[in-house]
Amino acid sequence: MNNLHHFTVNDAQGKPVDLSQYKGKTVLVVNTASQCGFTPQYQELEALYQTYKDRDFVILAFPCNQFGGQEPGSDQDIQQFCQLNYGVSFPVLAKVQVNGPEAEPLFEFLKNQARGLLKTRAIKWNFTKFLVNTKGEVVKRYAPRTKPLALRQSIEELLGQ
Repeated sequence: MNNLHHFTVNDAQGKPVDLSQYKGKTVLVVNTASQCGFTPQYQELEALYQTYKDRDFVILAFPCNQFGGQEPGSDQDIQQFCQLNYGVSFPVLAKVQVNGPEAEPLFEFLKNQARGLLKTRAIKWNFTKFLVNTKGEVVKRYAPRTKPLALRQSIEELLGQ
């Protein structure tokens, strides 16, 4: 699998989502959690989505409970939390693992394409972000501390291609 468009993931209801539907779109993939110090980033993620969604930009959020048990709820609980607290309108998909033997294959691909600090593959915490171009290629990986609005210039550059 050499790009994002070759993967299928599950939505919060357990139904398959073929990521080939995002061909021609700029995509930001984020592993999220509802009880993390970075959880308020949902607000900036939603702002990015609202700003660029009409220009073929999408955010795909993947809840994950691997970091400090900060996403303990069910997929239904997570959907409700995101909607009620942050008005999230971008796709929040099924809860996944991003590291280890049970890691979602999409995240194995993302980690192989864009290494983290000190060239590590592993995702270190919630709200690691991967920016993907219209061809499904990973352009850049961003650390959890990088605020979503700091990605505007990179997103604009990809949208302009």
